[in-house]
Amino acid sequence: MTDNLDIIVIGESLVELSTNEKLAFAEIFHKYYGGDVLNTAISASRLGSRVGFLTKVGNDSFKDFLLDSWQSENLDISNVKIVEGYNGLYIVSRQDEGKKEFAYYRKKSAATTLSIEDIPEEVIERSSIVYATGITRSLSSSAGGAVKKAFSIAGDKECLVAYDPNYKEKLTDIEDAKEALEEVIEYIDILMLSSAHDAEKLIGLNSADKIIKYFWDRGVQTIAVKMGPAGSAVGHNGEINFIPHRQVDVVDPTGAGDSYNGGFLHGIANGLTPFEAAKLATIVASEQARGWGAIKAIPAREQVFAEYKGGE
Repeated sequence: MTDNLDIIVIGESLVELSTNEKLAFAEIFHKYYGGDVLNTAISASRLGSRVGFLTKVGNDSFKDFLLDSWQSENLDISNVKIVEGYNGLYIVSRQDEGKKEFAYYRKKSAATTLSIEDIPEEVIERSSIVYATGITRSLSSSAGGAVKKAFSIAGDKECLVAYDPNYKEKLTDIEDAKEALEEVIEYIDILMLSSAHDAEKLIGLNSADKIIKYFWDRGVQTIAVKMGPAGSAVGHNGEINFIPHRQVDVVDPTGAGDSYNGGFLHGIANGLTPFEAAKLATIVASEQARGWGAIKAIPAREQVFAEYKGGE
């Protein structure tokens, strides 16, 4: 195991089967993998952060494929546990004009068995940032408990806590999502959320200024509000900066918000201010959206920093 980690993420991985045809008629699917915290982890890792992944993997036919893939991305998987069971699966159809179909099969998957027993205190202590999402917390009540324990340990060990509610109507009941946020908000140092999908649904606000001030009042130090084509807004130490959207030819925006989070957390872990980290994150997310696939399209460090330095 790496002695020290910049970021450790807690969550699930799903096997991905994708096609460009309608699901009802597709005959050939391409195999890959995904998951919101995993997208963020790989985004940060490709930028050069030392990132650990904490999850459970089912001992099925996809186990070696998943583990080998994560190692090839330089993720520290020493705290991944192999258990009897199966790994979650999602099937996605990416069609012309941005049309998509999703089908999820993740109930009672290996990752849903995450629990407080799977949170190693010594690993949290040696990490700069611990990150999880509302999707992680929604996997099961025991997974929610695991996240809360990790955040509690982080608060005692001077490790920053980062969170994205990442509310998805198809995956999480709105009342459960609200409760999940309330249960962990006291621990959160860095909150990254969508103005439309998260803030408007969870707290009834869609103005970036009001969202940031609301969470400042709740004790969160740093808030990054992702606003899609309107860019992002970052609040830190009483100051709010707006970072403009970067114009690119968008091919597939799936996972762009997760990639933004990876760029943002990489910047924070490596000494950038939150405002500088947001500029870096904007480049990562926009470059990711120019290609197909949430993880396949995540840009490399050289590509991102060439643009970041050029924009200084």
